[in-house]
Amino acid sequence: MPSVLFVCLGNICRSPLCEAVLKKLVRDKGLDDEFQIDSAGTSAYHIGETPDDRTVSVCLEHGVPVDHRARQVTTKDFSMFDYIFCMDDSNLANLKRVMPRNSKAVLRRYGEFDPQGQTIIEDPYYGGINGFEINFQQAMRCSEAFLASIGY
Repeated sequence: MPSVLFVCLGNICRSPLCEAVLKKLVRDKGLDDEFQIDSAGTSAYHIGETPDDRTVSVCLEHGVPVDHRARQVTTKDFSMFDYIFCMDDSNLANLKRVMPRNSKAVLRRYGEFDPQGQTIIEDPYYGGINGFEINFQQAMRCSEAFLASIGY
């Protein structure tokens, strides 16, 4: 069972969006029982909060349900998940600092799967709804490419 954890800074914009998108694609393929998918943040800013309203709005516009409460990454995540995908270089550096030596997780930027070559999934928090739509489209591309890369 492939297990995937998405990580951004606060776990209210990019990572729950990517989580929702991948869950939807997996569900559409009838594979929900074959995957474990979650998201977390490198910071504790929003623990327990629901995703940003703009994340939820964009996802729902595309028929993608969002069901998540923000949490912070733990060292246990590095042994629980096969893949930990972050959104940008800052997230990657933060994760490398807390990653235990015995980590089983593959740690990468999710944007590395983007066929358009956009390796960073930019933080849309301080912008308008358009940034969330851009994130959604990139999450779709990356999710489809990731699933193809592991044979789904």
